[in-house]
Amino acid sequence: MSTHVETTGPLTTESGAPVSDNQNSQTAGVGGPVLLQDQLLIEKLAHFNRERIPERIVHARGAGAYGKFTVTADVTGYTRAAFLSEVGKETEVFARFSTVAGNLGAADAVRDPRGFALKFYTEEGNYDLVGNNTPVFFIKDAIKFPDFIHTQKRDPYTGSQEADNVFDFWGLSPESTHQVTWLFGDRGIPASYRHMHGFGSHTFQWTNADGEIFWVKYHFKTDQGIKNLTEEEAAVLAGQDPDSHQRDLRESIETGDFPNWTVYVQVMPASEAADYRFNPFDLTKVWPHADYPLIPIGKMELNRNPENIFAEVEQSVFSPAHFVPGIGPSPDKMLQGRLFGYGDAHRYRVGINADHLPVNRPHAAEARTHGRDGQMYDGRHGGAKNYEPNSFGGPAQTDKPLWADVAVSGATTESVAPSHAEDNDFVQAGNLYRLMSESEQARLISNLAGALAGVTRDDILRRAIENFRKADADYGKRLEAAVEALRG
Repeated sequence: MSTHVETTGPLTTESGAPVSDNQNSQTAGVGGPVLLQDQLLIEKLAHFNRERIPERIVHARGAGAYGKFTVTADVTGYTRAAFLSEVGKETEVFARFSTVAGNLGAADAVRDPRGFALKFYTEEGNYDLVGNNTPVFFIKDAIKFPDFIHTQKRDPYTGSQEADNVFDFWGLSPESTHQVTWLFGDRGIPASYRHMHGFGSHTFQWTNADGEIFWVKYHFKTDQGIKNLTEEEAAVLAGQDPDSHQRDLRESIETGDFPNWTVYVQVMPASEAADYRFNPFDLTKVWPHADYPLIPIGKMELNRNPENIFAEVEQSVFSPAHFVPGIGPSPDKMLQGRLFGYGDAHRYRVGINADHLPVNRPHAAEARTHGRDGQMYDGRHGGAKNYEPNSFGGPAQTDKPLWADVAVSGATTESVAPSHAEDNDFVQAGNLYRLMSESEQARLISNLAGALAGVTRDDILRRAIENFRKADADYGKRLEAAVEALRG
């Protein structure tokens, strides 16, 4: 007999049949073997075995929240995107923050970039902006991404992350020097998701109503202020409270202390890209603010927690290919690879109908496609025809491109990205180092030396240090001395 004194109605099986006993399975007589005919038992065990979907290969450990984006400046001169069309306009958003390398059960307080993924539920469909808490990345071409992530994950032989793998790849990929300097600096371990900036990182295309093209970069500046953890503080917190960042985000929203970010863009007229001193589509480079100042355009507030972590955070999907009219991609080779890679990951991990789930489907628009069937299809199309063109009143193409065409020329080839006047793999890493105060430099050296001290091969160690020396002679000299001191 049930011990519940209040109910909301009878417990049922997944097919809706009432459950008479949820405490005892059916047996062949008292004390006998369990019967295969016990539908409730079989259904519960089978569902339990399938409660987890494959975790994300990267960004597995994350937390999310809903909120709103509010336009605070007129940007119609740059883009015709409807959700940016007037000052004061609000758009619902869903944000997911995450670490990169850790698995689903990893601790939050670790030295790792943080994912900063946003879904804008606009009236023209969902717009996804999938960025990080750093304005740059380790590599500039998506063909290197699987190799890079393999170095950050567990070694196939030892089952552990290996410093040899990490610094071997970074040393052989000198374009990573800028991002590594970011990662081992003070901002490498944010105190919480609320106390870090976010960046679209890539360059994107904005197109206005007149067809003019602009290249843009997004910046989300935390209104809570930057707060970070030292290596020592993070080690203690990760052990005491592995869920520290997720807990902080949830509890701040529960208490009404809603986190906010001020949103800025850098805008480059398309005509200036070819002659800019850095390749504007290189993900390992920033656009110095002196060249392209930050323009404030809006505010983002997170004010509602998910009701179910699995349904709304674990099953949420973001794809940089989800654009809306007036916004599009750039020739950034990392972005180009991600346009395919993210959607393909979602199709494998969540299923071909992942975009039908409540957290992923459009909230302010209606998805009208001819895609049918597949795992978890909900039959939403009824008996409507599943092809186009058709003469039965089905959805049809608009003949209006979402973004502007970009001229290309030359032969198809495995090409290196074009080099601009001041392009090299070390200049911006050196600039970043020299921007740091003496105390910031000292912490950077200490953090990097601690990681490098775990490298076992001298050739890998020398090559890694040499990249930092090329960024700044003092940087390399101090790092070499610190590593030698640690290694005795």
